[in-house]
Amino acid sequence: MQTVQKTIIILIFLALNLQCSNPKPIAFKSKKVYQTESLVITQISPYTYIHTSFKQTDDFGNVPCNGQIVIADNEAVILDTPTNNKNAEELINWVTQKQDCTIKAVIPTHFHDDCLGGLEAFTKKSIPSYGSYKTIALAKQNNLTVPQSSFTDSLIVNVGTQEIEVKFFGEGHTKDNVIAYLPSENIMFGGCLIKELGAGKGYTGDANLTEWSSTVQKIKRAYPDVKMIIPGHGKRGNSTLLDYTITLFKTTH
Repeated sequence: MQTVQKTIIILIFLALNLQCSNPKPIAFKSKKVYQTESLVITQISPYTYIHTSFKQTDDFGNVPCNGQIVIADNEAVILDTPTNNKNAEELINWVTQKQDCTIKAVIPTHFHDDCLGGLEAFTKKSIPSYGSYKTIALAKQNNLTVPQSSFTDSLIVNVGTQEIEVKFFGEGHTKDNVIAYLPSENIMFGGCLIKELGAGKGYTGDANLTEWSSTVQKIKRAYPDVKMIIPGHGKRGNSTLLDYTITLFKTTH
């Protein structure tokens, strides 16, 4: 009987030790870390922040426009600029002064001004900028500020110990839209290629409506482990944003 009791005690002890050595991960609670009338910055994970600025439009009103900031080891990379140079300067000051970080790169995910409207502010401060060769060509055609360096279909950028993958999967919202992925946190910045749940099709003046759905299907296959997706406009979500976008733009052809 004593042997059985000792065995039970040992098993309980081992179970308690196992629980202590492998604690359940604590979910990160997102929080706004900066807010003015023109710019909101929200931290959503240990390394990832969303910056939101606003664009006044005739068709859709005052539209909130999302971008991503990845910060690690006093370095930062920014996906999409705020919508204008004034808001971009505000963001640059927050990253460099409040967070004491060096901005290694800014990367617009397509040529519309909700992605590179504030690029001139970064260029004036000698912050490196990167865009796909398609983004650079379209920016030139539309007399917009042009990213300094180009890439073809993919780009890897290091931020401290973190790595960001930027990749073109096909046409959709525009001919040049790319997405970015942070593997360590399984977070995707989908930009305007990916829609928030319940959203309409939005502006489609430069879109490829025939290919949009199949492009997002390729993204879904490439990143089966994605946990969070940041759309270009609206609320973040999980992989259901991919499914929603695929369905929204599905065509029969």
